[in-house]
Amino acid sequence: MEELERLKAELKKINAEAGKIREIPVEERAEFGRKLNKQKQEILARIVEEEKKALDVDVSAIDVTAFSGVNEPMPELYSTLMGSEHPLMSEIDRVAEIYRLMGFEVLESKQLDDEYHMFDSLNFPKEHPARDGYDTFRTEEGFIPPAHTSTMQNRALKRYKNNLDEGKAIAVVIPGRVYRNEDVDATHEHTFYQCEGVYVSEDCTLGNMLGILREFFEKYYEQKLNIRTQPGYFPFTEPSLEFMIEKPKALGGKKGDFLEMLGCGMIHPNVLKMAGIDPERYHGFAWGGGIDRLVMLKYGLKDVRFFESGNLNFLREF
Repeated sequence: MEELERLKAELKKINAEAGKIREIPVEERAEFGRKLNKQKQEILARIVEEEKKALDVDVSAIDVTAFSGVNEPMPELYSTLMGSEHPLMSEIDRVAEIYRLMGFEVLESKQLDDEYHMFDSLNFPKEHPARDGYDTFRTEEGFIPPAHTSTMQNRALKRYKNNLDEGKAIAVVIPGRVYRNEDVDATHEHTFYQCEGVYVSEDCTLGNMLGILREFFEKYYEQKLNIRTQPGYFPFTEPSLEFMIEKPKALGGKKGDFLEMLGCGMIHPNVLKMAGIDPERYHGFAWGGGIDRLVMLKYGLKDVRFFESGNLNFLREF
């Protein structure tokens, strides 16, 4: 039992060290995490062995379909083998928290949606070729697994429209899972996560949007970043922009080496009208980008398919 207590104390120290990962330089985090997780797995394996000895049980006789007998508490032997939060889920929480600190409400996206919210409410006319860029799946009943979190824009505008009557802004972010009919490779997945942002007030400008986005990326990557934009096209924004950040040096970036992170722009007047908001009085901006890519850049991951693979060796690194 003395050895078991010593191992548990050592495990606590390792867990405490893991909490300091944000203090480690970005370029050293992946290696730091791998080493720490390797130590943790070795300690956990030794703890299991010591607990087996303490319980003095014949492992071959254990019913692997049950944690314990009737009315018996779950042995600590099994509690040490429980899983952990998926890295994407913990990073989505981090993204939401940054926006909350900037005063944004957080809504959750839908897993199934309809034609109206996917296209009509976002200024996609029927039969318009812009719809082809959102090649997604459909159910036999006509429902659509959303191809972008923008399907929530109309709902968010209607839900918080009263804010405008009270002299406050609509400020909402919507993280959620989206689906595309994609050829899967190291940088493309048919299932991934996005985060939508919507802001409406009487006097907001494009400059306000760029300031919010810059603040978000600097908080998320914990460093100062240069930004730039270039023209883009989205039916639901006008003007439309592609927002880029200068690739951090920690990720091998050089001066002038920019990465496109998301699409954004001023909300099209037709989208405001569809939500019952007067575009002559109110203005807004919106943006949307992938969360998977944020996380890949943060940890230096090379293949987006790792997230949905269920590979325990990969998941244990987090």
